[in-house]
Amino acid sequence: MTRVADRLEKITEWMMAAMLAVMVALIFGNVVLRYAFNSGIVAAEEISRLMFVWLVFLGATLALRRQQHLGLELLQARLPFKARRACAVVAHLLMLYALWLFIEGSWIQLLIGLETRSTVLRFPMAFYAAAGFFPAIAMTLTVLVNLWRILSGQPDARIPGDPQAAFGAASTDH
Repeated sequence: MTRVADRLEKITEWMMAAMLAVMVALIFGNVVLRYAFNSGIVAAEEISRLMFVWLVFLGATLALRRQQHLGLELLQARLPFKARRACAVVAHLLMLYALWLFIEGSWIQLLIGLETRSTVLRFPMAFYAAAGFFPAIAMTLTVLVNLWRILSGQPDARIPGDPQAAFGAASTDH
């Protein structure tokens, strides 16, 4: 399971790099064309905007998997292990609820977007909503896996405030 997730992470990184390269080329090319030749690539803004939206959500998914989102663990670090674990379970349940709301809203927007077209390229606006929908499902799976690890007492569970987590080792004060 971890190997599959690692492979998907690598694929996501490459997709993000490709999208960023295309964005840079389109925007730079458009600037040069506008200033040098008084013309431009009509679809450059639309494609770049769509890629930027996807980059944000894919990046958020990778950051969640790597525990790189900002967090305030000062209070949790002062709690005993069982209280930290309880806080982590509550936080994971709240994240799952928020992700459910996000998935539900993205799904509704995706359905609406199937009927709406972009201005220049005429692609379905559902592509924007899909940028939130699919990464939110991936984030839900990530949170569920870590919640399972916490509840089953696995040593690789990520518990915020864990004094050893910053150094890459599991907590030893069980």
